[in-house]
Amino acid sequence: MQTVQLNNGIDIPILGFGVFQIPKEQTAQAVQNAIHAGYRHIDTAQSYLNEREVGEGIAASGIARDELFVTTKIWVHNVSYDGVMRSFDESLARLGLDYVDLLLIHQPFNDVYGAWRAMEQLQTAGHVRSIGISNFAVDRAVDLAEFNEVVPQINQIEINPFQQQVSQIQALQQEGIAVEAWAPFAEGKNDIFSHPVLSEIAQRYNKSIAQVIVRWLVEQDVIVLAKSIQPERMVENIDVFDFALTADDKAEIATLNLGESQFFSHADPAMIKWMRGRELEGI
Repeated sequence: MQTVQLNNGIDIPILGFGVFQIPKEQTAQAVQNAIHAGYRHIDTAQSYLNEREVGEGIAASGIARDELFVTTKIWVHNVSYDGVMRSFDESLARLGLDYVDLLLIHQPFNDVYGAWRAMEQLQTAGHVRSIGISNFAVDRAVDLAEFNEVVPQINQIEINPFQQQVSQIQALQQEGIAVEAWAPFAEGKNDIFSHPVLSEIAQRYNKSIAQVIVRWLVEQDVIVLAKSIQPERMVENIDVFDFALTADDKAEIATLNLGESQFFSHADPAMIKWMRGRELEGI
């Protein structure tokens, strides 16, 4: 598996298995299947409400802990110094792990700077190997880096053919912050899995549209999180290292960029209030 080296020297597998919206009762088996398919990078979050089941899948996989890269994220209600310290211990207990490889602030809201100080301490103590952020605009990421000891190792943001974030990727990478893509398939929006431009490119290489999208991101040194509960899709999504896109292919994909989120704006006050009001049982 190809890896990306983070700014603290830690290597992260460039392909990860995401568990967002996988039902609890299917999560443990999905994680087992993903590990069996070859994934060694598993991404969860407090707000996904399936950390316990992710841990069960990891434990049942038979793969040594040090061969896996496990990420979880701090939800907005816990984004403060005390909130991180309390809720991280709870996440570890649910996962059944002694440490995680990457801990992220899930959303750029609440006491981000207090939370970051707690995460720096957890990293120094060895409870977390890497720390980062998710859904932060570039200016917020740089602000956090400039006024704290540790530069975020990763920023996990929405990237897909309809929201390509070209300038954001370049700016983050120039700051030494690795970029990780969530929703690379835009959750199927805009008929992405039958889109004529992507279909034509896929046919040239005898690959699926999903494989073309993953390869397009890998060639930008972007870490990719893909989700599926189908074992054959898991195998397919990881099989992207035997072909390369041409400049013409990439130019065609560039024409698909709509330049806006396919889900919601993090600058929308209504969305911030919704997140604040979203009470999650157990976290």
